[in-house]
Amino acid sequence: MANEYLKKIKRFRILVMGRANAGKTTILQMVCNATDKPEIFDGKGNKYFQRGYHDVQNELVFQSNPGFVFHDSCGFEAGSTQQFDQMKHFVADHAVTTRVNERIHAIWFCIPMTDSHRTVTAAERKFFNECDTGHVPVIVMVTKVDVLYLTAIEELLDGGLTIAEAEARAIEKQGELLEKWLGHVKHELDMCKFPPKGYVSLDKMHQKDADCTPFMECTANVLNEEGLQRLLISTQQSSIGICVKYAVNR
Repeated sequence: MANEYLKKIKRFRILVMGRANAGKTTILQMVCNATDKPEIFDGKGNKYFQRGYHDVQNELVFQSNPGFVFHDSCGFEAGSTQQFDQMKHFVADHAVTTRVNERIHAIWFCIPMTDSHRTVTAAERKFFNECDTGHVPVIVMVTKVDVLYLTAIEELLDGGLTIAEAEARAIEKQGELLEKWLGHVKHELDMCKFPPKGYVSLDKMHQKDADCTPFMECTANVLNEEGLQRLLISTQQSSIGICVKYAVNR
């Protein structure tokens, strides 16, 4: 029965969440090997030709890889009750709908390091305490890690190092800062009622040679059905390595 259900699924569907300017579009472009913006369709397959119209129900599809369908929750902030309720209703409906090709299979929740001193706000706590995603796993993506390099330089200079000495130690210090903030995010969210299933940090996503393997692998590892894992791995075009790894392991 499960195999028959999986055979009916034609596209891998992901809800992308997080604050505005968290790097969500860049991530989706890297996953789909795209440089352009996605095409936007309503739930009935009608295409929007005017940019800027936003609704979590809308489907975002890149021509370079139509096997992925994305939904963008937009950047909801604490206090935006209507926006939160719309997103929560969408998750509840699309996690269990009998229309198998409309089900979401994973949720990517982006937290940018550009706001490292407010990594976990009331909005994140509200989601992970009140939104039961059921069998749909949520992966927290700590994005824009590159900005921690400048923070590392500043802290090293403040510690009395010269510019040359600070630059020599900056990568190591950046790693320490990332470990610190990632640990903080995990500590805060793991205490919530519905904690994430996985965490991954992303840097250099704006570069052409950016490696998508870590978060694709993280997503595959937390999926609860092998058939969905195969669908994800076969759909993604960003990492040959992960295709080989799963082919060998399976």
